[in-house]
Amino acid sequence: MVDLTLHLLTALFFAAFVAGFIDSIAGGGGLITVPALMLAGFTPIQSLGTNKLQALFGSASATLGYARAGQVDLRSQMPMALMSAGGAVLGALLATVLPGDWLQIAMPIMLIAIAVYFAFKRGLNDQDRHARMTPFLFTLTFVPLIGCYDGLFGPGTGSFFMLGFVSLAGFGLLKATAHTKMLNFASNIGSFFVFLASGVIFWKPGLVMGVGQFLGAQIGSRLAVRGGAKIIRPLLVVTCIGLAIKLLADPANPVRMWVMGL
Repeated sequence: MVDLTLHLLTALFFAAFVAGFIDSIAGGGGLITVPALMLAGFTPIQSLGTNKLQALFGSASATLGYARAGQVDLRSQMPMALMSAGGAVLGALLATVLPGDWLQIAMPIMLIAIAVYFAFKRGLNDQDRHARMTPFLFTLTFVPLIGCYDGLFGPGTGSFFMLGFVSLAGFGLLKATAHTKMLNFASNIGSFFVFLASGVIFWKPGLVMGVGQFLGAQIGSRLAVRGGAKIIRPLLVVTCIGLAIKLLADPANPVRMWVMGL
């Protein structure tokens, strides 16, 4: 049993605050909070489950912040949210039976590709562009796919949703960010209930971190609304590269093991 001292809870609170701020703009907060929970003494599965609890607060906070600013219509986006949640439930269930090696190999490559896309693609701003996929098809295919990924693995979910909204749905960066947070909230709900049924969620640290997530996401979403693409684009690129480096730095990552073995 982890000794939840005041010092430890305070450290987890501030880790969640920073994660909530970053997550509300570019995603990737889970690679701050999950290691923080593991350093605090929780097992990997306990860290993932407790992380989903606290992440609910951050994604809900960011969603409300963007909705209050008029960047997302919660009612009209409900079908997408339901598909994202359904995909996350499937992904969390698959996580118990599928090997994760292939994701560990593919993830850094995909994140670097996303960073390159947003860094060098011309014309990326807050203006909507021509959509390459109808809203119905986007909701039916891309949204549950990324929701499933969130339940199965998690890191970079916000970046993948962003890529889809910008490159397929034709959204501007600010609008894409706002809609990403709502779908991320929905996928968090779906996978949260799977972890809840598994009994791996620790409520005290999860709720303390949830408060930090909520406050950080409020500040981050307001900054994103004010700065738009000027804030979102560089932070998204930096976050994707940081996520890729973090994954490759894991001694158990198959790519790292292969390179070290050469």
